Amino acid sequence: MRTFLMSLGVVLVAASVQAADIKGGKDHPLLPRYDGSEITRYKQEAFTDYKLVTAPVRDHGGKDRNPNSVTPLEGKFTQISYKMPEGRAALEVFRNYEQAIKKAGFETLFTCEREACGGRNFSLAIAGDPLYMLFGDQQADQRYIAARLKRAEGDVYASLYVIMHRSGGGPLKDRALALLEITEVKPMEERMVVVDLSAMQRDIMAQGRVAVHGILFDFDKDTMRSDSKPQIEEIAKLLNEQPNMKVLIVGHTDSKGALDYNRDLSYRRARSIVETLSRDYGVVAARLTPLGVGMASPMATNRTEEGRALNRRVELVDATN
Repeated sequence: MRTFLMSLGVVLVAASVQAADIKGGKDHPLLPRYDGSEITRYKQEAFTDYKLVTAPVRDHGGKDRNPNSVTPLEGKFTQISYKMPEGRAALEVFRNYEQAIKKAGFETLFTCEREACGGRNFSLAIAGDPLYMLFGDQQADQRYIAARLKRAEGDVYASLYVIMHRSGGGPLKDRALALLEITEVKPMEERMVVVDLSAMQRDIMAQGRVAVHGILFDFDKDTMRSDSKPQIEEIAKLLNEQPNMKVLIVGHTDSKGALDYNRDLSYRRARSIVETLSRDYGVVAARLTPLGVGMASPMATNRTEEGRALNRRVELVDATN
């Protein structure tokens, strides 16, 4: 078995000059590449959400249809796919990476192979679009590991998926491929300001609605964060100063995730706001109607993190007769 761990420095140096790598591709500083492999896909986002698979995926429909099989994460995300040199078996590649992950200080959260992972449903959950042409439907020799590195500045989660590409022809035929995904957990830099009472009154009078971004929730949940209190207090002032006003509390999400899932999540979050205003601030619940529209009404493009941040919001819509 070829072992790239024994000559780690050499491997890293060699990787930095491989002309066959896709433009812009580079290794992650925490984990080296397998000796002689090439980067075929590379993506990095400064802050995004990611669902780490931490249990077998049994049901068809990907990660969104298997909520008990994933751990939601947020942070800096790096995705790298590698094509292995000829003659390397999936097991050999996987065992080398397994050792590298352990040597880097990660603890294993979940690992599986072949049908024990969930067969084809697991393959499709890991390798949905745009990864399907590289990794999809290659479950016959699939192997997977998810691991965590605990750090004071924020934990790091890594997953590795290795397959043998058996279908079709071309340069991938009978090659082992590896998909490395790393999420460096960190809080998002908050830049949304609280919309005060006068600004809300102005927008509602002019447009019949006002968008607020200062109501924040735990990732993938309807649990409101404590730093939402200043914005909730301003909304309570508006409603208590105008006791005859009725409003729709409308939840909005970005385009990440399935349509039905996002619609339900945005509704549950809107309902949470109604409950908080009624319970903690004395606003009559009959004046407040929760709605969830998910991703259906964006303020900006969902193709950038800045646009997605704008789309994750709550709107108060005047519903006074």
